[in-house]
Amino acid sequence: MHDPHPPAGRPPRRGEALPSLKSTRLLDQLRERIRALHYSLRTEEAYVYWCRAFIRFHRLRHPAEMGGPEVEAFLTWLASERGVSVSTHRQALSALLFLYGKVLGVQLPWMDTIARPQPRRRLPVVLSAQEVAAVLALMEGEHRLLAQVLYGTGMRLTEGLRLRVKDLDFAHRAIVVRDGKGGKDRVLMLPRTLEQPLREQLARAHALWVADRQAGRGGVEMPDALARKYPRAGASWPWFWVFPQAQHAVDPRSGVVRRHHLYDQTFQRAFKRAVQAAGLTKPASPHTLRHAFATHLLQGGTDIRTVQDLLGHADVSTTMIYTHVLKVGGGGVHSPLDRLDTLLTH
Repeated sequence: MHDPHPPAGRPPRRGEALPSLKSTRLLDQLRERIRALHYSLRTEEAYVYWCRAFIRFHRLRHPAEMGGPEVEAFLTWLASERGVSVSTHRQALSALLFLYGKVLGVQLPWMDTIARPQPRRRLPVVLSAQEVAAVLALMEGEHRLLAQVLYGTGMRLTEGLRLRVKDLDFAHRAIVVRDGKGGKDRVLMLPRTLEQPLREQLARAHALWVADRQAGRGGVEMPDALARKYPRAGASWPWFWVFPQAQHAVDPRSGVVRRHHLYDQTFQRAFKRAVQAAGLTKPASPHTLRHAFATHLLQGGTDIRTVQDLLGHADVSTTMIYTHVLKVGGGGVHSPLDRLDTLLTH
């Protein structure tokens, strides 16, 4: 017999009854369910966007009156008329499956038969060590430090932005990534060259934390379960952001005015400016630093299983993509034209 009320902080397992919804409007119910299952704000925004688009596409018909054919028609329109990417197509499908399965409580056979487009495996964009150095040299302040952390550890951008003071272990030269992709924790190296810059960054962050305490601000955002269990932890120094935002902002969910971490868009713009100023033609983004981290480790002789653990990949086949990068260009097979050129010069 399944527990109708699963413990707080854990999404219900398959077959468990979901708690009843309090909201009356459909999109509000969608938001309520997403928050109850502890999905991110970005996922909430994406799911609401696609469910609203689905309803508008079918001229404001209620999803409860529709089913598989209408979902297929919407997804076909996205692919054929809008020309969306595979990842966008899959995101829209996930949003609709969540709406029907978790909000409307509809479990029909068509939900398992809808065709899911397969993502195309593409080689990642990788910067050389010289290109990374050129970009970092053109960044300033905490943006530069954050970029160095991303390249020096292989973190994802969101993982770097969400670092807390307690996650830095200078004694063991380690950085702990909490609740990474897939909800997993992992331990990364803390580069020696970043020890002093990170200590200086913590000193700047501590000054903001003291100012917030004196002003009686509401602390920083906490994971839902921990916020309930330790209501005062959000105002403590160990839970403060390593890279805090200079200004306060209104939490879009709770309405509380508090200090957020650096905004990803702000950092992305700073990184893009540095890439352009460096004269690079590669379509580099902050995630490119993670690709460079993995590729440069493999070039240096680090075994692929270690790189897999550092990146937090569940399957080594995901990490193997970087071995394909190494086979192309300087670290791979030499062109026969180069050998022919050698013969012609002798």
